[in-house]
Amino acid sequence: MVDSLKKPDFQEMRPGVKVPSKETILTPRFYTTDFDKMAKMDISVNEDELIAILEEFRTDYNRHHFVRDEEFAQSWDHIDGDTRRLFVEFLERSCTAEFSGFLLYKELGRRLKNKSPILAECFNLMSRDEARHAGFLNKAMSDFNLSLDLGFLTKSRKYTFFEPKFIFYATYLSEKIGYWRYITIYRHLEAHPEDRIYPIFRFFENWCQDENRHGDFFDAIMRAQPQILNDWQAKLWCRFFLLSVFATMYLNDIQRADFYAAIGLNARDYDKYVIEKTNETSGRVFPIILDVEDPQFYERLEICVKNNEKLTAIANSNKSGVVKLLQKLPLYLSNGWQFLKLYFMKPIETATMQSSVR
Repeated sequence: MVDSLKKPDFQEMRPGVKVPSKETILTPRFYTTDFDKMAKMDISVNEDELIAILEEFRTDYNRHHFVRDEEFAQSWDHIDGDTRRLFVEFLERSCTAEFSGFLLYKELGRRLKNKSPILAECFNLMSRDEARHAGFLNKAMSDFNLSLDLGFLTKSRKYTFFEPKFIFYATYLSEKIGYWRYITIYRHLEAHPEDRIYPIFRFFENWCQDENRHGDFFDAIMRAQPQILNDWQAKLWCRFFLLSVFATMYLNDIQRADFYAAIGLNARDYDKYVIEKTNETSGRVFPIILDVEDPQFYERLEICVKNNEKLTAIANSNKSGVVKLLQKLPLYLSNGWQFLKLYFMKPIETATMQSSVR
């Protein structure tokens, strides 16, 4: 049995600097793309909307928002045991995801500077926002006597190459689901302040507006490149990215249900609401969305949850590597089958939704 009052032990690279969590299929990824192809994009068909979004970025509504106040200046040793471990993991995952966005947007801003100045400035200003978010989260980790070496992360992480259109699909969804995650937690804790175990949650209302504006930028870019939204391939890829983002969040959060319980949320209910709202929002730009109200959707995800629990138990057992692999293989195949069945569920066409919104 683990002593619930014992502070969890984290591996450290050096005193106070946490070893980054191991990269897995469910951890935040770092991306790169074809910068030359992106620089050659013609955005004239939607340039006015992009310029309007750029003006919002320049206004910088949150320039004075991310300032720690006196509520942070106390000991947080009363957050201990599993809650402390899960909260540090939440901060680390969030910081890594924000820092990943910073690196991608900063490089895009640099590469596009002399070729597409409107996009370059938008990316530079979004990188400013992501840097603030990552820095604020990393500073929060220091309240628990840990931090991330972001320079080490820059050099040590593997970078996944995506074509520009895939970057647009993925980052649009990342920003919009980030908005719904933050605002849902904020609204819950606004109604139940007794569950707000740490002051960072007070910042989520303004914070999520950065995510929303970033998502609107990628919406506008995709509308400037209508060929990536209006053919049969777009429908297949949008379905893939929607499923990937929703499934990743669901499987991650169910593994960390105790963290959400610590702030008064049921992880499953929370995720279902965030998925529903992100799916609905995506219908404003994507040609299809998923039918997340079909009972099969969560039934199949729950099979994957159970499979992952078994995979974790096998990984933590004392059996040999070969035995572990043989035990894991049918579970991997089962997960693959569930995702395949989820992918081929009939999606919802959104042409009528888009015309009613726009």
